[in-house]
Amino acid sequence: MRVDQISVKNDAHKIYKGLNDGNDFKHHEAYKILAREPRWDNLRDDGLNHAVNIPKNVAMRTSDNSSPDVTESVWELGNTSPRENILHIIRIAGPNPLFGGLKSTVSLFGRSNDIWIEGEGMLHALYFLNDKQGNWTVSYNNRYVESKTFKQEIKLNKPSFLPAIEGDSLAIIAAYILNLIRFGEVNKQIGNTNIIEHSGKFYATAEHHLPQEFDIFTLETIDEWDINGSWVRPFTSHPKRAPGTGELVITGVDAAKPFFMLGVISADGKNLVHKVDLKLNRSILSHDMGVTQQYNVILDFPLTIDINRLLKGGPLIKFEKDNYARIGVMPRYGDADSVKWFDVEPYCTFHILNCFEDGDEVVVRGFRAVESIIPGPDFGLDKFEWFSKGFKPIVSCAASENRSTEEGFLFARCYEWRLNIKTGETKERYITGSTFSMDFPMINEKFNGIRNKYGYTQVVDSLASSSCGMAKFGKLAKLYLDEPAFRPLKEDKHSEFEELVKVEYHKLDESTFCSGAVFVPKNGSREEDDGWIVSFVHNEETNTSQVHIIDTKKFESEAVAKITLPQRVPYGFHGTFVSLPK
Repeated sequence: MRVDQISVKNDAHKIYKGLNDGNDFKHHEAYKILAREPRWDNLRDDGLNHAVNIPKNVAMRTSDNSSPDVTESVWELGNTSPRENILHIIRIAGPNPLFGGLKSTVSLFGRSNDIWIEGEGMLHALYFLNDKQGNWTVSYNNRYVESKTFKQEIKLNKPSFLPAIEGDSLAIIAAYILNLIRFGEVNKQIGNTNIIEHSGKFYATAEHHLPQEFDIFTLETIDEWDINGSWVRPFTSHPKRAPGTGELVITGVDAAKPFFMLGVISADGKNLVHKVDLKLNRSILSHDMGVTQQYNVILDFPLTIDINRLLKGGPLIKFEKDNYARIGVMPRYGDADSVKWFDVEPYCTFHILNCFEDGDEVVVRGFRAVESIIPGPDFGLDKFEWFSKGFKPIVSCAASENRSTEEGFLFARCYEWRLNIKTGETKERYITGSTFSMDFPMINEKFNGIRNKYGYTQVVDSLASSSCGMAKFGKLAKLYLDEPAFRPLKEDKHSEFEELVKVEYHKLDESTFCSGAVFVPKNGSREEDDGWIVSFVHNEETNTSQVHIIDTKKFESEAVAKITLPQRVPYGFHGTFVSLPK
């Protein structure tokens, strides 16, 4: 038995015992039922649980663009693609529920629901290859991330894992224990969030389990990656490659102690050269992290995971906006005592644009909102109404700082923290305005961890998102991080705009939205912004999916290529690319 499985089983035992020790009648009844040892393998058929689909208007996921068929296609493009790149592979991963939609399980314990980020990961690949005549052939392939738990449900041919994140506390506790007993895992290994490459190997990631290695050409899943048994715990969706050394810096959060660990993987991917418990006193959902040339950057924001809160009837995951937030800066191979913590305003940040050193300061740039989009509203509230209000546009820059606002609380703006290592001082400011909400950042990865001049993001269509209750990205943005938007006179009442940076926008067609955008540098490029933004897009009126290629030097111009795909590609989260030998 693996170490992490022992830890989970011990944790399950604590929950199980907590039921028996509870004073509530329902706790005692739940304990008795779990103690009866029912027919675990037929759990969904014996009346103990019943699964139903969550209606699409409250699922905040599919919006009629999910779960495509699995196909493989090859077709000719002629001379429509940029010629600078010999072979590029573009990836996108996203949640695609295996059995037709997100599930809600109803039992005598109550109800538990899948939340909108759940659903199996699916890989979508484009392979670009040109011949001696300059003609391009593009092949497309897609395939599910076939993890161990994926294969278990395929074998059973029905949804079998009980939702174990959102719902009535007793239902979550029961799901936690029953999933563990039946499958050896509390949650499914979905691999639906990001694609990473390290030392020539490729992995699908999601926060709560190990990465799933897959074959770059066939997309077949190979095995989970535990770095030769040295990392047997959750693995961040956004590890960062250390500038200069090529090492991969990773983190892993857990609901049980140790809550937060950091590791450094050798450049060849064979060894975990550093591993440390940062000794946090709470469990947090920390989606991203950063690196500079000397330091690792840790986000300790109040999106908490709390089993004790669950046992008391509260939610497992909750954004505690009145709790503390801080950013940690630690030497690459430091320990818990070496982390220098900086208190910051307690808003929500999921994604970091980049981090770098500037004299005595470590500069962190990311995207900040009033509320957390994960897990969504408190259980029992109207999800569609909550997301619809959250995605509404804001009327001013000041509105994005109103922590009690009832609308626009998911509006995200690019934000900068300057952390002075010597003095301990923190300076914070927004660097984009209130016109558009933006997130899912990307940069030229050659500048990861060092000062960069440009950043790129997907831009939320606030009205379209609000009308359907899910995030839709109708534009792309280019941020000129060293160029101010304009400098008004000091007496100008709108002087808050003085420090905002210049932004250019690339607008997509009407009813067309993008996801999984990546920056691809041109071959031989010497300038940071000399490249392409490549993104999957979907037109909801024609039900057509394309890949758009945008010249970042002519960002506001039409895409230089629009490649129509042989089938619909659903919205996803993150993408990546890789150049391979011809």
